[in-house]
Formats: sequence, C-alpha cells, structure tokens
Amino acid sequence: METAQIVALPVAHAHPLRPSVRVDEETIVVEQIRVADRSLAAFVAQRPADDRPELIERALRVGLHALQDAGTSLDVDLVRREFDGLLERSANVSERAAHELDQVLRQNFGDQDGRLPRTLEKFLGDRGQLNRFVSELFDETKRDSAIGRMRALLGTYFDGDASRLAQLLDPTRLGSPMHQFRTEINQGFEKLNDRLTAIEAAQGARAAERAKSSAKGADFEDLLESMLGETARGLGDLVERTGSLSGDVIRSKKGDFLLMLDPQWCQGADIRVVIEAKNRRLSWREIREELDDAKRNRGAAMAIAIFAPEHAPAGIEPFDARYGHVFCVVDPDDPDQAALTAAVKLARLYALATLVRDEERIDVTRLLAATTAIKAELDALRRLKVQLTSIRSTAGEVALGLDRLKEQVLLRVAEAEAQLQPPGG
Repeated sequence: METAQIVALPVAHAHPLRPSVRVDEETIVVEQIRVADRSLAAFVAQRPADDRPELIERALRVGLHALQDAGTSLDVDLVRREFDGLLERSANVSERAAHELDQVLRQNFGDQDGRLPRTLEKFLGDRGQLNRFVSELFDETKRDSAIGRMRALLGTYFDGDASRLAQLLDPTRLGSPMHQFRTEINQGFEKLNDRLTAIEAAQGARAAERAKSSAKGADFEDLLESMLGETARGLGDLVERTGSLSGDVIRSKKGDFLLMLDPQWCQGADIRVVIEAKNRRLSWREIREELDDAKRNRGAAMAIAIFAPEHAPAGIEPFDARYGHVFCVVDPDDPDQAALTAAVKLARLYALATLVRDEERIDVTRLLAATTAIKAELDALRRLKVQLTSIRSTAGEVALGLDRLKEQVLLRVAEAEAQLQPPGG
C-alpha cells in the first residue's frame, strides 16, 4: 500500500477560517490549518523554510499514528470485556454439559442399572448367551458338537488298527510309505551285504594267495623285527636280523633273529638267544630239529620259535617252554607286545642259567614257580582279551584286569631275573 500523503494548500483568505480536511482515496488534504503554540512555533522557526513543509507533514503523520494506536487500545479493552463474558458463558455451558454427560454415563455405565453392565451380563454372564454357546460347542456328550466332531475325525485317523495313521505306518501294507521305506532299506542292506561278501571273498582270496607266497613270511618277519627291537631296547640287549646271513655251520642260514644279551647280565660272557619265525606248520620233531640246528648255527644258549596263530602247535598260546626251547604265538592282525616280551625274558632266564655254576645260589623252586606264574598270568591275559572282544559292556573292567595282569607278569619276571642276577649286579 502506498504511503498516505498530506497536502497543505495555499491560504485563500486572510481572515481566519475553520480548517478543511478532505480524504481523496489514499491522500489527506488539509486546508487552512493554524496551530497557536509559542513553543511549537519557535521549534518550526528554527528550521529552514524549505524543510518546514516536510516537518509539518511528518508531525501530522506522527500525531495521526498516535491517535490510531490509542484507538486500538480502546478496541483491546472492548475485546477483553467481550472475552470475559464469553468465558463466563462457556463455563455455564460446560457445567450444564458435564451434568448432562454424567447423567448419560450413569444411565449407560452404572454398576447395576447401566445399560452396558446389563448387556454384558446378558452375553457374558454365567447364564449368558456366550456361556450357553460354548457349552453346547464343546459338549462331549453331543455328536454334533465341536468336540464330538473332532473326536470322530481324530478317531478316523488315529484310533485302532484300521485308522488312517496305522495304515500309513504299517510296513506290511502294500502301498504305504513305510512299506516303500522298508523295501528300500532291505534293498540297501542286500546291496551292502553283497558288497561285504565280495570284499570278504577278495580278502580271503588275497590272503590265500599271499599264504602261498613268500611275501607273507617276509611281512611276518618285518613285524617281529619291530617288536623284538622294542623288547631288546627295554632290556638293554641287541637284536639282529640274520635270516639272510650264514652262521657257524657251513651253508646254513638257520636262525632268523639273534638276540645278544647285555654283558652286564652275563659276567662279560657272550650269551645269545636265537629266534625262528615260523609261518608254516611243522611237526614237533621238525620244530625241535630246526631249533637245535639254529642254536648250533648261531652259537646260542637258547632258542625261541615264534608262530603265527594258524601255524602254531596246540597248547603253546600265548607262550610256553618245552623240550628245552621257548615257543610263542604272535597274531599279525593283533600283535601282543606283552606276550612276546615275556617269552623273550623267559628265554633270557634259561640262557643266563647256563652261566651259573654254583647251583646253591639258585632257588630252582622259586624260578619254576615264577615261570609257571608268568604263563598263567598270560593265559588269563589272553582270556580277558577274548572277553574284551566279545563283551563290550564290560570293557572297562576287562581293561583294568589287563593292566593288573600286565603288572603281575612284569613282577613275576622280575622275581625270576632276581634269582639269576650276578653278584654285585
């Protein structure tokens, strides 16, 4: 909006007249205005003549704005009075509305006489429509109730041998899932059985072919070399594989292994134990002759014959002493280091006994008793191992028995060695 302009027109008459004020749209026209005020006249007189019209226009403008603001204050007081009246009327209306609302709430939500409690009691009370509906829906005595229908439906699927579930789970019923599963399992086991049979047949054929060749004997001797080496290290002895070396007898290579005893046990003498690995069945006469020949060929004081289980004579498992020789059985599939060690120690005892000249220093009874006890302990050890293989439920007890018997074997051997230990040894 453009600023209102105040225009002072020239004085038309010399005699005083009343001022004339006219408003043309946005312009205020003032004619013949006179202000009688000495201080204001002096204030205006101090200004240059050219600035006086602008000063007068500004003064008029400021005065009008002040009067306008004063009118606005009067309007605000009027509005305040009207607003206070409105608040009073509103308070009266609110009080009446609150009273009417309280009456409506009491009518609809009263504890006993309200419409809502009566309606809820009608539908949700002990004798309400919902209770009667639920009772009828789950009444077990009615066949058309939900429980009755569910019972009939579930009975069709789960009750008795003629139920749907029984038919689905019957492996003998043709077309049932379990019958198909059973058929697949049987076919799988048949294929597995055929494969196992083929594997066993192949293994048997390979074992039979290997038994006919010299490779099996070489494998057996390799196993014995490892086991004898472990036993010799524990005793302080030396063991040598001599099956390919000639001995004292011309053109004789009898004696597969040679055990040379620790000189500390032999009073400086050269005491040897010859060992024969047997992977074929021989008669007792043939066995004794081969062991005697091996002793002569290797200059040994004692001989040991070690058999595989399928070639061992009856009654020597796990080891035994007969005809002046020691016999032992080692299973290549389940080698028992304890039995082999006991047999070697027994042969050492017999070999060391050849050095003793003073028989009074040897308690022969105790020596034989220790030897017999060793064999008995190893027999019990073998029986326990058989039980351990067949009875898995008692594996813990059998394992404890094995440990205990091994300790007894070593104790018996130590007692026997004590009888042959050289003086001051």
